[in-house]
Amino acid sequence: MSRHLLSLPFLLSSWVFAPAAWAATNADCNCGDAASAEAVSPWSGGGELGFAATRGNSISESLNGRLQLQYTEGGWIHTMDLFGLRSSAEYRVYAEDGTMTRDRKTTANRYTAGAGSALKLGDHRQFTTALRYESDDFASYSSQATASVGYGTRVMDGERTRLDVQLGPGVRRAHNVQEGRTESGLIGRGFVGLKFGLTENTELENTLLVESGTSNTFAQNDLGLSVAMNQNLALKAGLQARRNSEVNSQQKKTDTLTTMNVVYRFK
Repeated sequence: MSRHLLSLPFLLSSWVFAPAAWAATNADCNCGDAASAEAVSPWSGGGELGFAATRGNSISESLNGRLQLQYTEGGWIHTMDLFGLRSSAEYRVYAEDGTMTRDRKTTANRYTAGAGSALKLGDHRQFTTALRYESDDFASYSSQATASVGYGTRVMDGERTRLDVQLGPGVRRAHNVQEGRTESGLIGRGFVGLKFGLTENTELENTLLVESGTSNTFAQNDLGLSVAMNQNLALKAGLQARRNSEVNSQQKKTDTLTTMNVVYRFK
Protein backbone atom coordinates (compact mmCIF):
# COMPACT_ATOMS: atom_id res chain seq x y z
CA MET A 1 0.00 0.00 0.00
CA SER A 2 2.88 2.37 0.78
CA ARG A 3 4.21 2.05 -2.78
CA HIS A 4 0.79 3.04 -4.14
CA LEU A 5 0.63 6.07 -1.84
CA LEU A 6 4.12 7.13 -2.92
CA SER A 7 2.99 7.20 -6.56
CA LEU A 8 -0.18 9.20 -5.87
CA PRO A 9 1.49 12.61 -5.43
CA PHE A 10 3.22 12.23 -8.81
CA LEU A 11 0.00 11.18 -10.52
CA LEU A 12 -1.89 14.04 -8.95
CA SER A 13 0.77 16.68 -9.55
CA SER A 14 -0.64 17.20 -13.04
CA TRP A 15 -3.99 18.11 -11.43
CA VAL A 16 -2.28 20.87 -9.44
CA PHE A 17 -0.71 22.65 -12.38
CA ALA A 18 -3.33 21.85 -15.02
CA PRO A 19 -6.01 24.19 -13.57
CA ALA A 20 -3.51 27.05 -13.26
CA ALA A 21 -2.35 26.59 -16.84
CA TRP A 22 -5.96 26.33 -18.05
CA ALA A 23 -6.87 29.57 -16.30
CA ALA A 24 -3.81 31.38 -17.69
CA THR A 25 -4.58 30.24 -21.24
CA ASN A 26 -8.17 31.47 -21.06
CA ALA A 27 -7.10 34.78 -19.51
CA ASP A 28 -4.89 35.54 -22.55
CA CYS A 29 -7.52 34.50 -25.08
CA ASN A 30 -9.64 37.21 -26.67
CA CYS A 31 -11.95 34.80 -28.43
CA GLY A 32 -15.45 34.03 -27.22
CA ASP A 33 -17.64 36.09 -24.96
CA ALA A 34 -16.69 37.85 -21.73
CA ALA A 35 -18.13 35.07 -19.56
CA SER A 36 -15.74 32.51 -21.04
CA ALA A 37 -12.76 34.83 -20.54
CA GLU A 38 -13.64 35.29 -16.88
CA ALA A 39 -14.37 31.61 -16.21
CA VAL A 40 -13.02 30.43 -12.86
CA SER A 41 -11.51 26.98 -12.45
CA PRO A 42 -13.38 24.71 -10.01
CA TRP A 43 -10.02 23.46 -8.75
CA SER A 44 -8.12 24.91 -5.81
CA GLY A 45 -5.50 23.66 -3.39
CA GLY A 46 -1.76 23.41 -3.11
CA GLY A 47 1.20 21.46 -1.84
CA GLU A 48 4.03 21.84 0.65
CA LEU A 49 7.46 20.27 0.89
CA GLY A 50 10.20 20.18 3.52
CA PHE A 51 13.64 18.54 3.48
CA ALA A 52 16.48 18.38 6.01
CA ALA A 53 19.86 16.66 5.82
CA THR A 54 22.97 16.39 8.02
CA ARG A 55 26.51 15.45 6.99
CA GLY A 56 29.73 14.92 8.92
CA ASN A 57 29.84 12.92 12.14
CA SER A 58 26.15 12.13 11.66
CA ILE A 59 24.39 11.47 8.35
CA SER A 60 20.61 11.69 8.08
CA GLU A 61 17.83 12.81 5.75
CA SER A 62 14.22 13.74 6.45
CA LEU A 63 11.53 14.50 3.87
CA ASN A 64 7.89 15.45 4.36
CA GLY A 65 5.32 16.58 1.84
CA ARG A 66 1.62 17.28 1.54
CA LEU A 67 -0.81 17.72 -1.34
CA GLN A 68 -4.34 19.12 -0.90
CA LEU A 69 -6.91 19.46 -3.68
CA GLN A 70 -10.48 20.76 -3.75
CA TYR A 71 -13.04 20.55 -6.54
CA THR A 72 -16.30 22.50 -6.31
CA GLU A 73 -19.26 21.81 -8.58
CA GLY A 74 -22.76 23.04 -7.87
CA GLY A 75 -23.69 22.15 -4.32
CA TRP A 76 -20.87 19.64 -3.93
CA ILE A 77 -17.35 20.13 -2.54
CA HIS A 78 -14.86 17.29 -3.08
CA THR A 79 -11.47 17.23 -1.29
CA MET A 80 -8.33 15.10 -1.28
CA ASP A 81 -5.41 15.20 1.17
CA LEU A 82 -2.13 13.26 0.82
CA PHE A 83 0.74 13.31 3.31
CA GLY A 84 4.10 11.53 3.49
CA LEU A 85 6.96 11.46 6.00
CA ARG A 86 10.20 9.52 5.65
CA SER A 87 13.44 9.80 7.62
CA SER A 88 16.59 7.71 7.66
CA ALA A 89 19.96 7.87 9.41
CA GLU A 90 23.37 6.32 8.86
CA TYR A 91 25.38 5.17 11.86
CA ARG A 92 28.70 3.47 12.63
CA VAL A 93 29.01 -0.18 13.66
CA TYR A 94 32.26 -1.36 15.28
CA ALA A 95 33.24 -5.02 15.22
CA GLU A 96 35.27 -6.82 17.94
CA ASP A 97 38.44 -6.52 15.84
CA GLY A 98 38.05 -2.73 15.75
CA THR A 99 36.89 -2.46 12.15
CA MET A 100 34.12 -0.01 11.43
CA THR A 101 31.25 -0.28 8.99
CA ARG A 102 28.32 1.99 8.28
CA ASP A 103 24.70 0.92 8.36
CA ARG A 104 21.52 2.83 7.49
CA LYS A 105 18.22 2.64 9.36
CA THR A 106 14.83 4.08 8.54
CA THR A 107 13.54 6.08 11.50
CA ALA A 108 10.17 7.30 10.17
CA ASN A 109 7.96 6.01 7.40
CA ARG A 110 4.36 7.22 7.44
CA TYR A 111 1.86 7.91 4.66
CA THR A 112 -1.75 9.06 4.87
CA ALA A 113 -4.48 9.58 2.29
CA GLY A 114 -7.85 11.20 2.84
CA ALA A 115 -10.83 12.05 0.67
CA GLY A 116 -14.18 13.66 1.41
CA SER A 117 -17.33 15.04 -0.16
CA ALA A 118 -19.72 17.60 1.26
CA LEU A 119 -23.23 18.49 0.08
CA LYS A 120 -24.34 22.02 0.88
CA LEU A 121 -27.62 22.10 2.81
CA GLY A 122 -27.79 25.87 3.06
CA ASP A 123 -25.69 28.72 4.37
CA HIS A 124 -22.74 27.16 6.23
CA ARG A 125 -24.45 23.76 6.66
CA GLN A 126 -23.27 20.54 5.02
CA PHE A 127 -23.79 16.80 4.87
CA THR A 128 -20.27 15.31 4.93
CA THR A 129 -18.60 12.01 4.04
CA ALA A 130 -14.96 11.22 4.80
CA LEU A 131 -12.46 8.44 4.09
CA ARG A 132 -8.99 8.17 5.66
CA TYR A 133 -6.17 5.64 5.40
CA GLU A 134 -2.76 5.69 7.03
CA SER A 135 0.26 3.41 7.05
CA ASP A 136 2.91 3.80 9.76
CA ASP A 137 5.85 1.40 10.12
CA PHE A 138 6.65 2.62 13.64
CA ALA A 139 3.22 2.71 15.30
CA SER A 140 1.29 0.14 17.33
CA TYR A 141 -1.28 0.25 14.52
CA SER A 142 0.61 -0.29 11.26
CA SER A 143 -2.49 0.68 9.29
CA GLN A 144 -5.83 2.36 10.00
CA ALA A 145 -8.73 2.87 7.61
CA THR A 146 -11.88 4.82 8.50
CA ALA A 147 -15.09 5.81 6.74
CA SER A 148 -17.65 8.21 8.20
CA VAL A 149 -20.65 10.43 7.52
CA GLY A 150 -21.70 13.48 9.44
CA TYR A 151 -23.06 16.98 9.72
CA GLY A 152 -20.89 20.05 9.32
CA THR A 153 -21.47 23.71 10.07
CA ARG A 154 -19.48 26.94 10.07
CA VAL A 155 -19.68 28.36 13.57
CA MET A 156 -17.77 31.56 12.80
CA ASP A 157 -17.48 33.34 9.47
CA GLY A 158 -15.86 36.72 10.04
CA GLU A 159 -13.62 38.86 7.90
CA ARG A 160 -10.51 37.23 9.38
CA THR A 161 -11.82 34.23 11.31
CA ARG A 162 -13.44 30.99 10.09
CA LEU A 163 -14.36 28.09 12.36
CA ASP A 164 -15.80 24.83 10.96
CA VAL A 165 -17.08 21.85 12.94
CA GLN A 166 -18.02 18.32 11.75
CA LEU A 167 -19.49 15.48 13.78
CA GLY A 168 -20.80 12.04 12.90
CA PRO A 169 -20.52 8.22 13.14
CA GLY A 170 -18.25 5.92 11.19
CA VAL A 171 -16.40 2.61 11.06
CA ARG A 172 -12.71 1.79 11.49
CA ARG A 173 -10.50 -1.15 10.54
CA ALA A 174 -6.99 -1.21 12.03
CA HIS A 175 -4.13 -3.71 12.28
CA ASN A 176 -2.61 -4.08 15.74
CA VAL A 177 1.05 -5.08 15.26
CA GLN A 178 1.73 -6.09 18.86
CA GLU A 179 -1.21 -8.49 19.08
CA GLY A 180 -1.06 -9.50 15.42
CA ARG A 181 -4.75 -9.00 14.77
CA THR A 182 -7.08 -6.72 12.83
CA GLU A 183 -9.67 -4.74 14.77
CA SER A 184 -12.96 -3.49 13.35
CA GLY A 185 -15.64 -1.42 15.02
CA LEU A 186 -17.78 1.68 15.16
CA ILE A 187 -16.28 5.11 15.87
CA GLY A 188 -17.41 8.64 16.50
CA ARG A 189 -15.62 11.22 14.34
CA GLY A 190 -15.15 14.89 15.18
CA PHE A 191 -13.32 17.56 13.22
CA VAL A 192 -12.63 21.22 14.04
CA GLY A 193 -10.94 23.58 11.58
CA LEU A 194 -9.87 27.14 12.44
CA LYS A 195 -8.33 29.78 10.17
CA PHE A 196 -7.36 33.20 11.50
CA GLY A 197 -5.77 35.99 9.50
CA LEU A 198 -3.21 37.73 11.68
CA THR A 199 -2.21 40.21 8.95
CA GLU A 200 -2.78 40.57 5.23
CA ASN A 201 -0.06 38.02 4.45
CA THR A 202 0.10 35.96 7.69
CA GLU A 203 -2.39 33.21 8.55
CA LEU A 204 -2.78 30.92 11.55
CA GLU A 205 -4.46 27.58 10.91
CA ASN A 206 -5.37 24.77 13.30
CA THR A 207 -7.21 21.51 12.64
CA LEU A 208 -8.21 18.83 15.14
CA LEU A 209 -9.36 15.35 14.11
CA VAL A 210 -10.67 12.78 16.63
CA GLU A 211 -11.72 9.21 15.81
CA SER A 212 -12.89 7.42 18.95
CA GLY A 213 -13.92 3.78 19.28
CA THR A 214 -13.94 1.02 21.88
CA SER A 215 -10.50 -0.33 20.92
CA ASN A 216 -8.62 2.95 20.43
CA THR A 217 -9.04 6.73 20.30
CA PHE A 218 -6.97 8.47 17.66
CA ALA A 219 -6.47 12.25 17.74
CA GLN A 220 -4.38 14.49 15.50
CA ASN A 221 -3.87 18.24 15.83
CA ASP A 222 -2.14 20.29 13.13
CA LEU A 223 -1.06 23.84 13.95
CA GLY A 224 0.46 25.97 11.20
CA LEU A 225 1.62 29.55 10.73
CA SER A 226 2.15 30.64 7.12
CA VAL A 227 3.59 33.84 5.68
CA ALA A 228 2.80 34.55 2.03
CA MET A 229 5.68 35.72 -0.16
CA ASN A 230 3.45 36.33 -3.19
CA GLN A 231 0.10 35.15 -4.53
CA ASN A 232 1.20 31.52 -4.85
CA LEU A 233 4.21 30.91 -2.58
CA ALA A 234 4.44 30.94 1.21
CA LEU A 235 6.64 29.76 4.06
CA LYS A 236 4.95 27.65 6.72
CA ALA A 237 5.99 26.53 10.20
CA GLY A 238 3.97 23.59 11.48
CA LEU A 239 3.54 21.50 14.62
CA GLN A 240 1.67 18.20 14.44
CA ALA A 241 0.70 16.14 17.49
CA ARG A 242 -0.77 12.62 17.14
CA ARG A 243 -2.07 10.40 19.94
CA ASN A 244 -3.33 6.82 20.13
CA SER A 245 -4.88 5.84 23.45
CA GLU A 246 -3.83 2.17 23.11
CA VAL A 247 -0.15 1.41 22.35
CA ASN A 248 2.29 -1.33 23.32
CA SER A 249 4.44 -0.99 26.43
CA GLN A 250 7.57 0.05 24.48
CA GLN A 251 5.93 2.98 22.70
CA LYS A 252 4.69 6.42 23.67
CA LYS A 253 1.08 7.41 23.12
CA THR A 254 1.91 10.82 21.62
CA ASP A 255 4.10 11.64 18.61
CA THR A 256 5.00 15.18 17.49
CA LEU A 257 6.36 16.50 14.20
CA THR A 258 7.79 19.99 13.69
CA THR A 259 8.19 21.21 10.10
CA MET A 260 9.33 24.25 8.13
CA ASN A 261 8.03 23.96 4.58
CA VAL A 262 7.69 25.85 1.32
CA VAL A 263 4.04 26.02 0.22
CA TYR A 264 2.55 26.45 -3.26
CA ARG A 265 -1.14 27.42 -3.52
CA PHE A 266 -3.51 28.03 -6.40
CA LYS A 267 -7.16 29.02 -6.80
